[in-house]
Amino acid sequence: MLLIDNATVERLLPMDECIDAQDYAFRGLPTGESVHRPRIDLYMPAQRPDGYYRWGTMEGASDALGVFAIRMKSDILYWPRDEHGYWKEEKYCMEPGTYCGLIMLFSTRDGEPLAMINDGILQHMRVGGGAGLGVRYLSRTDSQTVGMLGSGGMARTYLEAFAAVRDIRSVKVFSPTKANRERYAEEMSAKLELEVRAVDTPEAAVEDVDIVSACTNAMEPALKGDWLSPGQHVTDVRGELDARVFERADVTVKQGVAHSRPSNEDVRSMGDGYNRGDYIGGTDEQKQRLPARLREARVNAGGTDETPTFNDLASGRVSRTSRDQITLYLNSGNQGLQFAAVGEVVYRKAKEQGLGRELPTEWFLQDIRD
Repeated sequence: MLLIDNATVERLLPMDECIDAQDYAFRGLPTGESVHRPRIDLYMPAQRPDGYYRWGTMEGASDALGVFAIRMKSDILYWPRDEHGYWKEEKYCMEPGTYCGLIMLFSTRDGEPLAMINDGILQHMRVGGGAGLGVRYLSRTDSQTVGMLGSGGMARTYLEAFAAVRDIRSVKVFSPTKANRERYAEEMSAKLELEVRAVDTPEAAVEDVDIVSACTNAMEPALKGDWLSPGQHVTDVRGELDARVFERADVTVKQGVAHSRPSNEDVRSMGDGYNRGDYIGGTDEQKQRLPARLREARVNAGGTDETPTFNDLASGRVSRTSRDQITLYLNSGNQGLQFAAVGEVVYRKAKEQGLGRELPTEWFLQDIRD
């Protein structure tokens, strides 16, 4: 059993391998070679009076790779408003600035527990890699410019993924805090050797670019469809798109099925733009802690049952058919399979290079039938 920390993941996982691993694993879904269980979250009131505890899991397996992965995370959530009065989601584990997310990797050949991986770096990389798949298959092949909304960790891996699949030359970035967007511009310019500049409005970031990306923690629409221009490719991270984006998109593809949808009557889906199929605990009074907002703001955030998926892209059933089309890739779904595919890359390379901390496998086995 190998314990793999974030520093080791960062050392072992280049973006091009992250993208290719997902591309390969996703192609196994139609044949049954790959399988995943969509995300399920369980909520209970937290100790803090304005917060909720959330336990989230997602799972996936690939027969070709011989691995199964479960990603688990334990968060305290709360929802402050930013300086513009918009809700945003903040989270931590135990205290602000610390987080708990783990990936457990198992062999599907004999059931052996293979690895426990901190999920921080891998999480950002697998989401960015998914967005890179959308750009690979839907953006114009000569795309060179990016408009980025958001300046956090996801915005960094998204841009890294775009640069891995397209010859990106220049980037405009907007986020509400000036210091954050300027820091992003400076750091990403140096890291990717690109021209990255901060702009003062989201409209300015979106104007006259080939690829538009919303990577925010906003709970209100961060990207408005009226800002878009013909030929642009659009992607998101958490459905922060208004209804007009969906109306203007000529081709819309979702990565896959993102969330389970329980049918039993006792399960109450969280409204207010959250995921279908969340399990919500607490009294009616405690549920008032949850942010009140219009569900319309995230209409079709994960697509519908009829929305084409990545496999329709890979097979050629859906594609960009003209330079003027606006294409939209909803970057959620298949999460558990992403962790299996990318986790396998990290585990295999760690074993080859003698990295990670070995834990006795017998610690995780027992002689009592479960």
